[in-house]
Amino acid sequence: MKLISSLTTPYGRKVRIVIAEKHLDVEWHEENVWAADTTVGLYNPLTKIPVLVLDDGTTLYDSRVIVEYLDGVAPVSRLIPEGGRERAMVKRWEALGDGIADAGIAVFLERKRPAELQSQDWIARQLGKVESGIAGAAREMGDRKFCHGETYTLGDISLACSLLWVEFRLPEINWRETYPNLRAWIERIEARREFIDTKPPGS
Repeated sequence: MKLISSLTTPYGRKVRIVIAEKHLDVEWHEENVWAADTTVGLYNPLTKIPVLVLDDGTTLYDSRVIVEYLDGVAPVSRLIPEGGRERAMVKRWEALGDGIADAGIAVFLERKRPAELQSQDWIARQLGKVESGIAGAAREMGDRKFCHGETYTLGDISLACSLLWVEFRLPEINWRETYPNLRAWIERIEARREFIDTKPPGS
């Protein structure tokens, strides 16, 4: 298998961490989707990363689809429960993490436009989503060790990748100071080898 992604996307980092957690042999290819010569469109008609290319040439895209597939390839130490409410709750945490990243990236991209073309209302709306998402995560987390009780899951990976991306790209949102429970949680998560090895350059 081959993974096409970048070093900075939180969605790609989520996939890379799952690959490492599952000890899978996946070839890594770095791509910049904003480059004029990007080849991502050959693998994903939406020209988005990450993309997983299977051994038979089939491509999977959207990080949620990819991690679901990878978790089933190596069924030992599952990161997603197999069914029922437990599964739904872990996927809900993943959706919250991805949603925080979605809104944060919308802000990041809007701010890259010429100042006179930027919509401050749009930026404020998306920042509100980031902040309310983080507040919701802190509230739901409470004093638990992991997102879903005492078990490390995909929910922890997704939320951590998103919050670390926010810290990197939107440093004005100082969530570690605001939410001590999230700070205690992230300090455990980011000490894992899989997070250390996938830390974006400059972050």
